Amino acid sequence: MPLVRIDLIEHRTPEQVREVADAVHEAIVDVLGIPERDRFQILTSHASAEVIALDAGLGFERSHQLVMIHIFTQEGRSPEVKQQLFALLAEKLGGQGVPAADVFVGITENSPADWSFGFGRAQYLTGELSVPSS
Repeated sequence: MPLVRIDLIEHRTPEQVREVADAVHEAIVDVLGIPERDRFQILTSHASAEVIALDAGLGFERSHQLVMIHIFTQEGRSPEVKQQLFALLAEKLGGQGVPAADVFVGITENSPADWSFGFGRAQYLTGELSVPSS
């Protein structure tokens, strides 16, 4: 936990895709305080015609560097923590050549009962894993 989906526009090398994934994970570890090996990411590259990401009326343009991040995580994180995460994601991805305007992030929260890490069990409920603190 969390589960992170990262959608990119096709043009990056496999190494560049991994660098984006690593930057996203570093930000999540730094802000949410999760363990380094608590890493679940799904990376998908799309043709530019398959992604539409406008500016929601904010008055800027996006480029082919677009990175869309969807984070599924435990409920209970404060708005301030989420703001810190958004800022650090933009900073770390900026280090990978992604302009801040091209970093789009959505967070979906759920409860400990919504996770199974294998073996058909909800490990947060069985006590095999401790529920992360907010």
